Amino acid sequence: MFSVTGMQGFEMFSIMHLVPLVLFFFTVWWLVYYRDALRAYQKIIKWTLFGAMLACEVTHHLWLVMTNQWDVADLPLQLCSFSTFIALFLFLKPNKKAFWLLYFIGAIPPILSMVTPDMVYQFPHYRYIKYFLHHSAIPLAVLYFILFEGYRVPKKAVLTGFLILNVIAVPVFFLNMLLGTNFFYLASPTETKTLLSFFGNGIWYYVTLEAAALFVFFITYIPMHYLQAAEQKRVRGK
Repeated sequence: MFSVTGMQGFEMFSIMHLVPLVLFFFTVWWLVYYRDALRAYQKIIKWTLFGAMLACEVTHHLWLVMTNQWDVADLPLQLCSFSTFIALFLFLKPNKKAFWLLYFIGAIPPILSMVTPDMVYQFPHYRYIKYFLHHSAIPLAVLYFILFEGYRVPKKAVLTGFLILNVIAVPVFFLNMLLGTNFFYLASPTETKTLLSFFGNGIWYYVTLEAAALFVFFITYIPMHYLQAAEQKRVRGK
């Protein structure tokens, strides 16, 4: 379960890939459909998500250290780690503007990572469980903040969030050059075949990456737009 070389051979869209995806989308439906009944258990949901994300981040580094794999490239500077830290912060201290960024980087990107996972291990290996649990917990935390804590995102946050992400990406880009790392996948696509593998090479990789990020930001905002429009309509109807 914790071996570095054992239990490999993960296959995309196999049963072991589809099961966590189905469980994730079922949980999303369950939280939305039963949101009113679940308000009595809000604190349990909150601290379960908090604990799951914290445990995933901490145990990942413990596993790397204990198996003599930890390297500077394993610093928690990937996009999902940033999403995790923002979510953990929001669980402890409310902040509307911090949620704006979390909404755009923590809703769809982790789901895309689960659809085309950067994964070689099979169930029940620790890395398999950690990967899908972690990438499920982040968008579920975003959903929690929307359903149970009333967070909303204004239209202006689409470009604001995109610009903030680019500002963060600049020092990360130079850090990659300095350390020979690939944080935010700014140096190259993933080693395994994912969506990033189709983004081309050289300058076109960055152009496609920027265009895809902006597209994802706009797509991510669509459900928020309709949610707020429906809420405003209900208010006007009263």
